[in-house]
Amino acid sequence: MASEKITNFVEEIKKLSVLELNELVKAIEEEFGVSAAAPVAVAGAGAGAAAPVEEEKTEFDVVLTSAGAGKIKVIKVVRELTGLGLKEAKDAVDGAPTTLKTAVSKEDADKMKAALEAEGASVEIK
Repeated sequence: MASEKITNFVEEIKKLSVLELNELVKAIEEEFGVSAAAPVAVAGAGAGAAAPVEEEKTEFDVVLTSAGAGKIKVIKVVRELTGLGLKEAKDAVDGAPTTLKTAVSKEDADKMKAALEAEGASVEIK
């Protein structure tokens, strides 16, 4: 339970206008070197009923950063993985860095990366 002093203080705050409240917040931020943004964000997250603060990433992008020495083999793998035609796959490899797939699972992204790296390509998963 709040002390009488705190209760009185809260009652006084209730009487303030929106502009006065804004001034009060700014004054407190300046005086104590704090920000009211963090408590507001926490209160908003709490309303989401135990929503995680940061969701685990479930979709990844596979980016070809370099074809390496085995360019022709890499083009073949790109065609297999993406379903692109020969010209499109060649353009993707020549234009590296190129995003080959977006919003794939971690498992699929790792498989694609392994297949491309086996042919000498450099790949990033974002």
